[in-house]
Amino acid sequence: MPLVENATIRKLRAGELALGFGLHHLRTAAAGMIAAATGHDWIFIDVEHGAFSQDDVAQICIAALPTGITPIVRICAGAIDEGTRALDNGAAGVIVPHVDTVDQARRIASAFRYPPLGSRSWGGPSALFGYKPPGAAEAQAAINQEILVVAMVESPGGVANAAGIAAVDGIDGLLIGTSDLTAEMGISGQILHPRVEEAYRSVGAACRKAGKFLGMGGVYEPDAMKHYADLGAQFILTGSDHAYMLAGASLKSASLRKLEADRKAG
Repeated sequence: MPLVENATIRKLRAGELALGFGLHHLRTAAAGMIAAATGHDWIFIDVEHGAFSQDDVAQICIAALPTGITPIVRICAGAIDEGTRALDNGAAGVIVPHVDTVDQARRIASAFRYPPLGSRSWGGPSALFGYKPPGAAEAQAAINQEILVVAMVESPGGVANAAGIAAVDGIDGLLIGTSDLTAEMGISGQILHPRVEEAYRSVGAACRKAGKFLGMGGVYEPDAMKHYADLGAQFILTGSDHAYMLAGASLKSASLRKLEADRKAG
């Protein structure tokens, strides 16, 4: 077993919610500590849309590990090399966007697992072992059990193929990218639309049948989050750094602007 255990995997296996703190602009070693201080379980390092270099990813992941926060990286679609390098440098999970087919899921599962489960290359001492792993075979077997590999479902085609994707060995869960899904459906932003709810029910059923977990992204209104959590979503992205900064800063400035207006009125 690695020195650093994946606490997020353990929560998911216990049927609990695992809450993710999205990173888009926050690119410092403090990210994991901030996520822990705000009651989260994992950080979502968004390489697909955020301005992260490979070095940024490594520093954030390595700094997060001692905090108990699980560093998970969303790569660009098809960018397998981004995922393997992230895993070699401290990440404990990879999220792959726009997975529409079983063949894509199989390729992902193979790329991020060591033999005999996959074809991932051994890159030397692992951060999950504090860079002091046991023999390669023992370390690889342990790491295979600690890494989260998540396929994002973001299209009607992905929803239709969810049962096959979830059934792929080495895929731990399916994360619905709700924002992109609504756009693909022609109902952009209509998070609680009946077609979106049906997608959650369908993908959730596929996950339950395969013994995998259901994830939720792109849903941030409290009522909508509760609705889909009640339908089985466990692996939940709660929001992103820029949204939290805007919300907090806006609230503070609005209160002071009101104070200023009240003084002028008085």
